[in-house]
Amino acid sequence: MKKQKTNLLLVEDEETLAMIIKETLEEEDSFSIRVAKDGEEGLRYFFEQKPDILVTDVMMPRMDGFELVKRIRQTDLVTPVLFLTARSAIKDVVEGFELGANDYLRKPFGMQELIVRIKALVNKPQLNVQTEKEFRIGTYSFNAKSQKLYLNGKAEELSHRESEILKRLCQNINQVVNTQDILLDLWGDDSFFNSRSLHVFITKLRHKLAKDDSIRIVNVRGIGYKLIQ
Repeated sequence: MKKQKTNLLLVEDEETLAMIIKETLEEEDSFSIRVAKDGEEGLRYFFEQKPDILVTDVMMPRMDGFELVKRIRQTDLVTPVLFLTARSAIKDVVEGFELGANDYLRKPFGMQELIVRIKALVNKPQLNVQTEKEFRIGTYSFNAKSQKLYLNGKAEELSHRESEILKRLCQNINQVVNTQDILLDLWGDDSFFNSRSLHVFITKLRHKLAKDDSIRIVNVRGIGYKLIQ
């Protein structure tokens, strides 16, 4: 049986370098490569493709690699991320890892080293990533696995989409979760119609959390939603 190829998303604005990496990896016959030319395109491709690994430059137009990974990690804590960068300051390396990178490769680099690092990340057993299933929200408790919201021992069933939205808000408590990221992850596109649909689900969640005045889901205009407690 033929081995399934590793789906790799490469986000790199240097067109020549991107093509060299793509052609080199495809020669291995174990990779399927998709290339994005900037962070915004990379973000959209990521949620469309759900790749096995993301390899991204840091310095890019429209959205840099740090912002790209920051937004991906709001909804995806598992997919391995490898940064490629000409920046060598320790603070930049530290920032990359704090945002959720798994590895860091400085430019210029050898193609063989890149291949070895990618294969190591893809083949690395997944550790227990912080993907909580139980959350405390004020006087409520929320079980993302059973899709139930509890108050004073009484359970209220949430729909799958309500549960997935609330889970993302809980994982980023007191931080803004970007509307576009939620839409791309759960709906598959960020159309106006789906944006209105998301707003309806947010309204339903606000109603279901209304018995605790210390909890608020606020709309950060033009950006996204934030669960405050």
